[in-house]
Amino acid sequence: MEEEIREKLDAFIRKKGLRQTGQRDEIVEVIFATDEHFTPDELFDRLRAAGSRASRATVYRTLSLLVEANLIHEIELGDGQTTYDPNFVDHPNHNHLICVDCGKVVEFEDSHLDLLNDCLTRRLGYRPVRQSLRIEAACEKLRKSGTCPDLIQARIRGKRLPNRKK
Repeated sequence: MEEEIREKLDAFIRKKGLRQTGQRDEIVEVIFATDEHFTPDELFDRLRAAGSRASRATVYRTLSLLVEANLIHEIELGDGQTTYDPNFVDHPNHNHLICVDCGKVVEFEDSHLDLLNDCLTRRLGYRPVRQSLRIEAACEKLRKSGTCPDLIQARIRGKRLPNRKK
């Protein structure tokens, strides 16, 4: 985990009058060991696999704390679950492309979108603070070849797929 994240979290915890705990540290380490999006259940499974004894309640409380500290963000990826994104610290303006077939999430940044955001908000009398765009699209692999390795892997892992709108 990056030192900047640790320092920001420690300062936030002190400001709130909370104490640092080993279980909270384990949760934070697992979250920031990768930049992957996750649901609370996926995080809980990763913690168990890492040998943590943190309870589900501790996981949920820590997620709320990290959101409040602006270290992770809740995002909606179209599958009806709350998903968390740890990538906003380094990339506050990033966007998500979600495949409605296989559920794959691709993050992207585009300077043209940043410029458009800036122009639109200033024209309307606002100052942009952050942006987030979610694009839902159909899987090109599935359409072209009839199969999609990402869909197969999602089903093997038991991942809930987005609700496809027809």
